[in-house]
Amino acid sequence: MVRATINGKTCEFQDGATILAAARSIGIDIPTLCHDDRIEPAGACRMCLVHIHDGGREAASCATVITEGMVVETESEEGENSRRWNLRMLAKDYPAEAFNAYPEVPLHRLATDHGLTDADFSQFQPGRTDDSHTYIRVDMSRCIKCFACSRICDELQGQFVWQVAGRGENMALVPDSYGAFGESSCVSCGACADVCPTGALEDKSILKYGAPTSWTRTTCPYCGTGCEMDVGVLNDKIVQIKPAKDSPVNKGHLCVKGRYSFDFVDAPDRVTTPMICQNGEWRSVSWNEAIQFCAEKFTSTIEEHGPDAVAVLGSARATNEENYLAQKFARVVVGTNNVDCCARVCHTPTAAAMKMMIGTGAATNSFDDIELAKTIVLCGTNTTENHPIPGARIKKAVINGAHLIVIDPRRTELTKYADIHLQLRPGTNVPLFNSLAYAIIDEGLTDQNFIRHRVDEFEEFRKFAADYTPEKVANECGVDPELIRRAARIYATAKPAMLFHGLGITEHFQGTEGVMTIVNLALLTGNIGVPGAGVNPLRGQNNVQGSAHMGCDPGILTGSASIESVRGLFEDVWGTHIPEKGGLNQLQMMDAARSGKLKALWTIGYDVFLSNANAHATAASLDDLDLCIVQDLFFNETAKKFANVFLPAVSSYEKDGTFMSSERRVQRVRRAVSPRGDARSDREIICTMAAAMGKGKDFAFESPQDVWEEIRRVWPAGYGITYDRIDKSGLQWPCHSEDHPGTTILHAKEFSGRKTAALKRIKYRPTKETVSAQFPLLMTTGRTLTQFNAGTMTMRTPNTELRPTDLLTMSPADAVTLGVANGEKIRLVSRYGEALLPIEISRQMQPGQVFATFHDPRVFLNYATSEHRDRFTQAPEFKVTAVRVEKLAG
Repeated sequence: MVRATINGKTCEFQDGATILAAARSIGIDIPTLCHDDRIEPAGACRMCLVHIHDGGREAASCATVITEGMVVETESEEGENSRRWNLRMLAKDYPAEAFNAYPEVPLHRLATDHGLTDADFSQFQPGRTDDSHTYIRVDMSRCIKCFACSRICDELQGQFVWQVAGRGENMALVPDSYGAFGESSCVSCGACADVCPTGALEDKSILKYGAPTSWTRTTCPYCGTGCEMDVGVLNDKIVQIKPAKDSPVNKGHLCVKGRYSFDFVDAPDRVTTPMICQNGEWRSVSWNEAIQFCAEKFTSTIEEHGPDAVAVLGSARATNEENYLAQKFARVVVGTNNVDCCARVCHTPTAAAMKMMIGTGAATNSFDDIELAKTIVLCGTNTTENHPIPGARIKKAVINGAHLIVIDPRRTELTKYADIHLQLRPGTNVPLFNSLAYAIIDEGLTDQNFIRHRVDEFEEFRKFAADYTPEKVANECGVDPELIRRAARIYATAKPAMLFHGLGITEHFQGTEGVMTIVNLALLTGNIGVPGAGVNPLRGQNNVQGSAHMGCDPGILTGSASIESVRGLFEDVWGTHIPEKGGLNQLQMMDAARSGKLKALWTIGYDVFLSNANAHATAASLDDLDLCIVQDLFFNETAKKFANVFLPAVSSYEKDGTFMSSERRVQRVRRAVSPRGDARSDREIICTMAAAMGKGKDFAFESPQDVWEEIRRVWPAGYGITYDRIDKSGLQWPCHSEDHPGTTILHAKEFSGRKTAALKRIKYRPTKETVSAQFPLLMTTGRTLTQFNAGTMTMRTPNTELRPTDLLTMSPADAVTLGVANGEKIRLVSRYGEALLPIEISRQMQPGQVFATFHDPRVFLNYATSEHRDRFTQAPEFKVTAVRVEKLAG
């Protein structure tokens, strides 16, 4: 600590703090224009000048460190005169029209505070407006060359879009397209507009609707990163969203989806009244009629066919509280363990593998470990597109010196920054990771001390791994064996080393086992239980971690505990018996419906038909149901074709509760706008349905907080997480008591009650899905930056301008062979079905492999995806489908 005096007030300040930070810490405001806590100080605008008595000098407070004994005056006459003079210099070339039109812009507010008027500003009309960007308007007549936009783009996003062109008076900021901003490499994170103090870069939404009059802190409804955001509302309409600058997760940053993709809330096709379909005709009904209809159908089905003829699907888009109620409804009201969620088709293999090996099926570390890691390994994850905020942090870490290894069939953005890219053939994860393990052992790079105290079955594994030398697997994997060895050396020696993996690992025939081979690497090298390391799944949806953890899984209850291990606790709290019979997972539900055993399905916030692989089989299953209830914001594809009842739900912007992120962090969700029409929260709908079926007393929750209090009673590891404690910032479980700080790193001393963990000997079992003369190309599928999953939300926003539809990406060599051009619509055919979509030619792809996104229901890619499933969890093998490409006639 240092002791210094500011404006006559003597205090102690943190070592290394700037004068600006020190002043703000004691409530003294110093004006700034170019400064933002998210970027390095520049002192370019000179608004933050202060007088330092020692030597009688003026200094930029944002860039000057406060030192012992320093005496600072922030409001001296000289300082105020300097600010006023600087503002007049800026104003003489700045349009008066903008100054008058937007009084709340930081520059305009500061000018007014210092006595400037319309007469101080330029009377010339602005003439350099660029509206080519989907979300941001550019007006360089308002640029004051503070370079905040360029600095935040470089330092926070790592995109380097804004370039300085020219010199002296001719100096200007231009996008890297050197033309229209909309044609640049901008990824629409909005950081430049957020930091701009003049409106030279401005969100189009507030120009269209007006500036917000209220702000609400909540959590992003898209990927599983858990970014916190401030939602700006005007007249009960969302008009702007900004990143929460003090969030421990995203640290003042958002991606295009969180920042701009909110228009779905008021989309014209939003359904806000309950509906029933009878004799092929949909009609609007009251909530009473809809609930009574469903309750009677459920009751008659249970009476005629038994409780296991009914199933419930929770939702990754619903809150923890609502998913808890969904699984409780299945078990207490219906009397079945037939409950699941969309985790089944993405990261259930991760949860199963990690729980089997190290006791907990969740990320071992936190996103803050990215900056501590000396090596980062990305396995089957296109992080900058699918989890853009961790992706940007990884990019920045690598720029700052961390090693990066990318393991992916495609050349994703981060491969440009990688030390090594292992561009394996899809479906060969297991032999590749086994060979990395072999190389670590063979070259004597294991952590012998960690193995001695924390690892079992090393000798057995060492002998097993000898069958997977890099030289033996090279041909199968399509990877140079020397690259495998180099990657193994970096991971094992440049420690701590942090593993991230995505659906490129889990959505395979050996998905669960593939995750186990990754855990093996961490155990062999001691890269677990320490900062900057661990095994970290990147969860795909905002609350997919929470939906399963709350018990939307046939084999577990809240807290991811097996039913038998906590049966007594739950039966005591619930006051009823939990079904003994094992339940069906989502894929088994589809099988049971097709065989006539499952009669009724309630799917909450989940477009099963569009989302499942092999859509023809899913259609056959859903078509055989007697009752299909869809609960969502819109008539999704499941509702359009198979539903009997549609129950309109609210979005996360219209309700309260909590989400759980990839790093095990429980965070608040808060209502920013009122529910649209007659739409209700999932909590209200489930509780009303339970009451209609005679179980109202078991679902007598007046608020989400009431539900959370019951969750705390049945989940010991979450007991210490209360609404009061997470009001300002989330907490990571385990958190056993109300004075527990939460857990940022798992397995520091033991593996969930066990001292040791055993290495798993995973034999490679090739997928049955192989190329042939008829289907010569290997297709993998995934998401893209600007669209999200089934497109329910993003396809109803201007993101459709950025990505209008799904694309099939192929190599230039394959495009030449097939005679197809960029943008040409083709027919994609597999053994299971077909889809029509445009071609994108890209060097990302290797010859013989193609990649397609699955967001657009008009394309409906899953008509063509494979029927194969993970051996352990039934997760579909989305990542490997043999296909051919046909040109369309005419």
